[in-house]
Amino acid sequence: MTPIQVGLIGCGTVGTGVVKLLTANADDIQARLGAPVAIKKIVVADLSKERDPEVNTAWLTVDINEILDDPDIKIVVEVIGGYEPARTYILQALSHGKHVVTANKALLAKHGEELFAKASEMAVDIIFEASVGGGIPIIRSLREGLASDRIDRLYAIINGTSNFILTKMADEGANYQDTIALAQRLGYAEADPAMDVDGIDAAQKLSILISLAFGLRIPFEKLYTEGLSNLTPLDFAFAKQFGFAIKPLAVAKAHSDGIEAHVHPTLIPKDSLMAAVNGVFNAAYIHSYALGPVLFYGKGAGMMPTAVSVLSDIIEMGRNLLQGTSGRLPFLAFHEKLKPGLRHKPMEEIECEYYLRFEVEDRPGVLAGLAGALGEEGVSIRQMVQTDATPEEGASVALITHVAKEGGLRHALAKIDSFPTTTGRTQVIRIERP
Repeated sequence: MTPIQVGLIGCGTVGTGVVKLLTANADDIQARLGAPVAIKKIVVADLSKERDPEVNTAWLTVDINEILDDPDIKIVVEVIGGYEPARTYILQALSHGKHVVTANKALLAKHGEELFAKASEMAVDIIFEASVGGGIPIIRSLREGLASDRIDRLYAIINGTSNFILTKMADEGANYQDTIALAQRLGYAEADPAMDVDGIDAAQKLSILISLAFGLRIPFEKLYTEGLSNLTPLDFAFAKQFGFAIKPLAVAKAHSDGIEAHVHPTLIPKDSLMAAVNGVFNAAYIHSYALGPVLFYGKGAGMMPTAVSVLSDIIEMGRNLLQGTSGRLPFLAFHEKLKPGLRHKPMEEIECEYYLRFEVEDRPGVLAGLAGALGEEGVSIRQMVQTDATPEEGASVALITHVAKEGGLRHALAKIDSFPTTTGRTQVIRIERP
């Protein structure tokens, strides 16, 4: 039986995982697909690097043309990550009429339109299950399983590093910098963790999910994004007192007047299923009109979880090849010309509840001043607590608001921050109820 031949670009953690999983599950994959899958070539940067014993050194090359010029290689799998040379290699593969599997969420979020246009021009496919959520089949579910329903909201914990950090801060009362250092020692955070802790990685993934769930392309750079650095142990203590957990949430919701989307630390009720997603695990909560709520949960990164998704894409692509078809599904789930007129709502227009923490002097009238400034902008208070106050250090006042408009809240906070009795930066954390 003629095998489906694959060219792999990259043999790091994920690439090695693909080799190992394909070797371990070769019989099952053949039984599911109807043909064996064989790796023919792997492009690497360094031939002298020590490899896993299951990586056949005869497969290795530093020359991308050994994949591009081989007519037997029908599927190219890119797992090197980053923008370049990944973008160039994928465009070259598409131009040579090869189908592409990629796990590269950064590349898709930034250059997806260019890549999809080239794939459409060449009548080949790009699929990318592993780009969001590691081994969790969220993308295939949005493209196919939920295609008959109308999604109205999506909440996702899609960065394991950030979730690990907030879990440790909540469970152990640790401060932010110490928890980052621990994550780096354990291999969960890079030497420069900015992509993770500043929310950029999650924004790139959310950009992809929004396209699949709602049919609107929003460049990740235009998504409102907040990092974790302003969180303190005091915020976790207040959140617990109010009955909430703090999670690194990516949020997207459909409204009659547009799609709201944002990435930031978020208070969610402690009895929510999403509040139980801890450590490096990922989850996505989707609510749709007919089905209602559905939760995806699992390992969002790592060698073998990511390899599961990559190989599932190879199997899907192999089935298309055996049936002589391509373009069975729109790349981003919707035919764009049939989904016009959607709008990305500005943050000033969104409405939600808020957690606010003020650092203020201990003197009469301070609380009334806070409540008055908020009330003037239509922001009403649901709950309020404060730490024990001293004349020297003042007090921390924390409160939960009713649903309010972001624009009005920002105006109120600008007034409060100008009060002479305000002694520190005001903490603002949005509240969602998945």
